[in-house]
Parts: sequence; structure tokens; C-alpha cells
Amino acid sequence: MRTVLVTGARGQLGRQLVNRAADAGIPVRGAGSSEVDITDPQSVAAAVEPGSVVINAAAYTAVDAAETDEERAAAVNGTGPGVLAAECARKGARLVHVSTDYVFGGDATEPYRVDAPTGPRTAYGRTKLAGERAVLEQLPSAHVVRTAWVYTGDGNDFVATMRRLEGERESIRVVDDQRGCPTYARDLADALLELAGRADGIPGGILHATNAGDATWFDLACAVFSEIGADPGRVQPCGSDEFVRPAPRPAYSVLDGSAWAGAGLTPLRPWREALHEALSRDEYARSGE
Repeated sequence: MRTVLVTGARGQLGRQLVNRAADAGIPVRGAGSSEVDITDPQSVAAAVEPGSVVINAAAYTAVDAAETDEERAAAVNGTGPGVLAAECARKGARLVHVSTDYVFGGDATEPYRVDAPTGPRTAYGRTKLAGERAVLEQLPSAHVVRTAWVYTGDGNDFVATMRRLEGERESIRVVDDQRGCPTYARDLADALLELAGRADGIPGGILHATNAGDATWFDLACAVFSEIGADPGRVQPCGSDEFVRPAPRPAYSVLDGSAWAGAGLTPLRPWREALHEALSRDEYARSGE
């Protein structure tokens, strides 16, 4: 296995990538934005080693803030991945770049295939799509991996928030008209590392990687309550019109994973199984108490 450089290593997914690589005995270096600024060619050149694999988990992920800060979002999500790809091309390094369901319009009625027309409706989505295009233009052998609804179950993600609110409120209202693929960051990290280890034998391009199955946010919230022994009846469904945000959330962002399986990569398990593990892990239990 080549040495793996994880950019964005201080983020939700980046931390999982570094930890899972270390657990598997894979040589790994994790770099946060203060150590490697992916928008700076000199910073990137100093970090990328010849013949290594780079997994880019660095991103501007503040979806609502990007609506009024698109220039900064474009630098991190659009320009930065292209800088990484160009340096990887020069050094003979492989690149796995993480992207998002937000590149689509969110108005589909069946899972988005990798070749489905894009049409982002937010600044975040536009900048992430620009990053995909920059990566594949600079390095056609790179792998762009779209994912969705990523959580770890701690910190401030949706799953952790539902667990916290269960202890604070008698009932909560959660939108039931947005559907996607809840994806456990630990499973996604393992999937990306598998791809990184086999990158030489898989043609470059776009892949989708999420836990199998789909759900609404309401479904996910009910599942969290059930997993922690709370009454899911305390979760009440509502429409998106009750939670208007600066950036519109896609009504439908289910991703088709057939290209992933078709490349011979291991499909991610069903989302409900992954959630069960996320909420039963010893370290999670400790962090929530």
C-alpha cells in the first residue's frame, strides 16, 4: 500500500480516514488546513510525495454560509482540488477526491447514477461541482467519490444532535420530505481506503459511495431514538417549509452505488446496520455521557 496523505484530516471524515488507516497498518499522514492549504500550490507541492495516494477530505462544508461566502467556498471546493490534482499529476501520485450529492438538483425520483445530469441549486453545490471538474481535467485517472448525509454520531452532526435533543425535549419535529442516504463516516473511510489501495486497477472517474438504502431525516431521527431506547413516537414529521434555510436542501439526493460495485469495490452495508454500530460503540457511549 502506498503512503496515504489525508487532506482535511481535522474534519469529520478526515479523522476517520486517519484512524482507520492507522488501524489497518496503512502508512498515513493527516494534514489539516493549517498544515496543508490546498488552495496554495507551494503548500501542496511540499506535502504531496511522489507515488503516494492523496485522499482529499478538505472542503468548505458550511452550506448556508456559502450562499454569502461563495468566493471562499469556491477557493476551497473548486480551486483547491484542481491544485491537488495538478500536483498529483506532476508527482505520479493517485488522487481520491470526496464530493457530494449537492451537485445534483435534488428533484429526481430514482437514485442518481454517476452519469446523471448535474444541476446544483446552492453555492456549496456549484463549488463542489467545479472541484470535480477541475480534478478530472487535471488528472483523468483520479477518482471522484460522491457521498451524502455523512455522520459519526458525535460532535454536532445530525445523529449526535438527535441523541442530545432526546434528553432535552419531550418531542421534536423533523422534516420528512427530504430523502437521502445516511452514511456512517467510519464505513465511508473504509471504502475510500479500499479504493485508494486499488486505485491503480480501477479507471478514473466518478463513483458514488453511501451506506445502502435510503431514508428521510424523520426516518433517521426515529431510528436514532429507537437505538438509544427512546420512544420514536416523540419524533414528529414536518415539512421543509418549517425550517427555511438560506441554502435550499435537496428533496431527493439518493445516490446509485452500482458503479462502485461494478468496479469490484465492496458495497457499503445498509444504513440501519451502520447506525446501530455507531450508537453502540464504546467510545461513542462514553463521549455522550
